[in-house]
Amino acid sequence: MGTEIHRDDFDETDFARFRERLRTSLTTLEEVLARPGFGEGERTLGAELELFLIGDRAQPLPVSPEVVRDAQDPQVTPEMGVYTVELSTPPVVLADRPFAKLGARMREMMDGIRAQAAKHGARAVPISILPTLDRKHFGAGSITDLPRYRALAAGLRRLRDAPFQICIDGPDPLELTTSGPAMEGANTAFQIHVQVTPGEFTPLFNAAMMLTGPVLAAAGNSPTFLGHRLWHETRIALFKQAGDDRPPDSAATTMKPARISFGNGWVRDGAAELFHESVALYEPILPVCSEGDPAAAPSDPNHGRVPQLNELRLHHGTVWKWNRPIYDPAGAGHLRIELRALPSGPTIDDMLANAAFLVGAMLDLGSDPGLTRLLSAFPFALADRNFYRAAQLGLDAELGWPLARGAAPVVVRARDLLLSLLPRAELGLAAAGVAHSEIRYYLGIFERRVQSGMTGAVWQLRTLEALHSGGVAPDEARRRMLESYVRHSDGGQPVHAWPVEK
Repeated sequence: MGTEIHRDDFDETDFARFRERLRTSLTTLEEVLARPGFGEGERTLGAELELFLIGDRAQPLPVSPEVVRDAQDPQVTPEMGVYTVELSTPPVVLADRPFAKLGARMREMMDGIRAQAAKHGARAVPISILPTLDRKHFGAGSITDLPRYRALAAGLRRLRDAPFQICIDGPDPLELTTSGPAMEGANTAFQIHVQVTPGEFTPLFNAAMMLTGPVLAAAGNSPTFLGHRLWHETRIALFKQAGDDRPPDSAATTMKPARISFGNGWVRDGAAELFHESVALYEPILPVCSEGDPAAAPSDPNHGRVPQLNELRLHHGTVWKWNRPIYDPAGAGHLRIELRALPSGPTIDDMLANAAFLVGAMLDLGSDPGLTRLLSAFPFALADRNFYRAAQLGLDAELGWPLARGAAPVVVRARDLLLSLLPRAELGLAAAGVAHSEIRYYLGIFERRVQSGMTGAVWQLRTLEALHSGGVAPDEARRRMLESYVRHSDGGQPVHAWPVEK
């Protein structure tokens, strides 16, 4: 990020200075993005993957700080929860075999994490929400003891000034209150970064927003939380509510957008519009100011030839939209779209298949000359609804989609819509120079999962049902299901090929 956080107590002077530097940074960002040639070059992909750490009885094990310390790799970092770690891959060029290259690097890093975790009696698991989590796992010690996470938790509590409420419907609805945002740590994700130029950002970002709901319907991997059967991708609802900084039962709850949300509308004026939105709509949580002029480029070439904008990047990183722009000052600087909605797991190939579909369809739809007309007939509120319905109901969700440019949206089942969009994904990847064999391999995995209906969420639910029917008690059923999940995930076969075991 560029700004180290060494303290977690701030006063009004810190906030005032931080806000002033945010205003300066917004003006500077607009100037940088308008520079001829900024961010141009080969399109790249990068990835972040979050993993749970579990012990022998499939219970979460709070050894993330020790595993990160022992890994001695700057690309292996702690997350907010003490049960999770994150790995980040170096970017690869989006051509030839980018997904295979990402997969190879992810496997290598996961092997390293698992080796360090084993020293502490832990195993690393890619799963969106751990089925064996219990209320006892979210006490005071469940947030990683680092200034950044202490300050984040304190800032969210300060702004909300009330208990956090979790209310998620489903077959077994869940309602509870908690004193802090520790349940944010119950969620893990697989995030993809796509490098784009400022000029192409708007159509590509809007295309990503259109497509995120449909792809999420095929990617769900967290159907339970605390023993309750909830959404196919419960992480979407849980993360939003666990980090909601709006005071309940006040005008702010209805008038102010949630800090964790799908978004506030189609983008019209490029990436800077979303940075302005972050500053205008959301209070700072981490008012950490760097030294020097935020508008000046550093003299040290190792830190880039464009302004660092540390305060703006730090603040924007605490507004957790499911898709968001990233300004990166490394080297000559560039712009990325971060696709944040995809869950962790079940396997590396499943995750890469999700990414291949989303990136390919985004590239094709974003380059479509008729996209503007398509958006004119597609209210943003419908894209927002699609996103949450897909998270809730998976492939059986009914989504709104315009089947022709300028035509009113019609209702279509998620699985049928995804199959109809597969040619777009293939065209987008082919136009980017991705090898045909790579396209067919990953899109083939995605297609077979959609056709079979066997997502990670469906497999978990069916396995739990089989165990319950066999007389296994609920807690033991979740443990056995997770152990079976780990075996299949480690085996590497995509989830649509997993048998349902009793």
